[in-house]
Amino acid sequence: MAKLDIFDPVWLEVVFAGRNKAYGAYELRKENSKITSRALLIGASIFIVLVASPMIIKLISGFVPKEDKTITTEVTLTAPPPVDEKTPPPPPPAEPPKPKVDQVKFPPPVVVPAEQVRDEEPPTVEELKVADPGQKTIEGDPNAEIKIEEPAGEAEVTEDNNVYSFAAIEVQPEFAGGQTGWGKYLQRSLRYPEMAKENNISGRVTMQFVVEKDGSLTDIKVLRGIGGGCDEEAIRVLKNGPKWKPGVQNGRPVRVSFIQAIVFQLSE
Repeated sequence: MAKLDIFDPVWLEVVFAGRNKAYGAYELRKENSKITSRALLIGASIFIVLVASPMIIKLISGFVPKEDKTITTEVTLTAPPPVDEKTPPPPPPAEPPKPKVDQVKFPPPVVVPAEQVRDEEPPTVEELKVADPGQKTIEGDPNAEIKIEEPAGEAEVTEDNNVYSFAAIEVQPEFAGGQTGWGKYLQRSLRYPEMAKENNISGRVTMQFVVEKDGSLTDIKVLRGIGGGCDEEAIRVLKNGPKWKPGVQNGRPVRVSFIQAIVFQLSE
C-alpha cells in the first residue's frame, strides 16, 4: 500500500470500467495532468514577464534615440527707475559773495597797563548805521562785480572698492544686450552636459558673482546646483561671456554682487 499511486491513469480505467466514459468527469480526470502542467507553465510565464517588464522597457528605451532640446529661461528682475545719465550732478555749495558795504570788526578786549592804553574811540552809532559789523574788517566796493571763487586746491578722490548688493544700488548692472540679449547668449553658448542627459537631470542652477567696475565678472560661484555637470557648465558660460554694464552709485561705477539663475530643461 505504501507504493500505491492513486494518481496513476491505470486506476482511472479501473474506476470507470463498464461505466459511461462520455461523462465529463472521465475526461476531466484524464486530462487533469496536462491541464495542470499547462496552467502552471502559463502562470509562471506571466509572473516572469510582469517582474522583468521594467528591466525590459529600460533596456529597449536605451536603444531608441531621444530628441533633446534645451530650453533656457532667465530670471526677470524688476527694472529700476530710469536715470537720466545726461543730467550732471548738483554743483557744490557756493561761497557767499563779498559784501558791498564795509564791515567793521570789533576788537576783542585786552587788559593792558594804563600807560599803554590808546585813545581809540569805539565806533559811534552813526558809523554803525552805514557799516555792517562782521568778524573782520573788509573794505567793499559797491560797483564791483560779484564773482564766486573756486576753492583752493583739488579735492582728494578716493577709490571705492566696496562690493554693493544689487538690491540696494541706484543703477543695477545688466547684460550688454539686456534680458533679451542674455537669453540669446545662453541659447547660443549653453551646452547640455551628457551626464545630465543620461540621468535625466534638469532644474535651476543659482549663480552668484561680482560685476566689476569695468563690467567683467569675478568671484563666480554656485549657490544652489543640480549636479550632472550642469553646475560646471553654468560657471563656464559666465566666465566666457562678454562684459556687463556695471552698476552705478552716486554717478560712479561700483562693484556689485549679483545673483542670476540658469535653467537646464530637457524637452519631453
